[in-house]
Amino acid sequence: MKKLLLTALTFSLLIACGKKEKETEEYNPAADPSATETKTTDPSNYDPKRGEGKFTTVELGATLDQAMATKGEEVSAVKCTSCHKPTDEKLVGPGWKGVTERRRPEWIMNFITNPDPMIDKDPEVQAQLEICLVRMPNQGLSDDDARHILEYMRKIDGVK
Repeated sequence: MKKLLLTALTFSLLIACGKKEKETEEYNPAADPSATETKTTDPSNYDPKRGEGKFTTVELGATLDQAMATKGEEVSAVKCTSCHKPTDEKLVGPGWKGVTERRRPEWIMNFITNPDPMIDKDPEVQAQLEICLVRMPNQGLSDDDARHILEYMRKIDGVK
């Protein structure tokens, strides 16, 4: 019985963290005037503080938006917790505790919505990949879902 349970759990993790072959939705900057997209093809143009993607600024409130954090926790339960813990403990990927203290909001939003180019260009992400040995798959998160997850990460880090 334990072998069956362990096999099923392993299979589930492989499916949940597997590479997504086709993107179902493309970003259309004309449809989203609030976001500014910056395309970077040359690694020397990569901004390690912002990452690579459409988010150049992300406005955070001084206090936590509890409703947004709750929604972020719900989304992360479906998309993220098979690989990440809300502590600093590594599961498949690194734990989330302290991430909002180490990274700017723009970097976090760009990474969770656009992981592939950042994995290819960010030296710190590449070093993390050597530890975790698994690339973060693109989960196809909407901008709203990503923002909710960011707010949940802020909650994990003690923002009140």
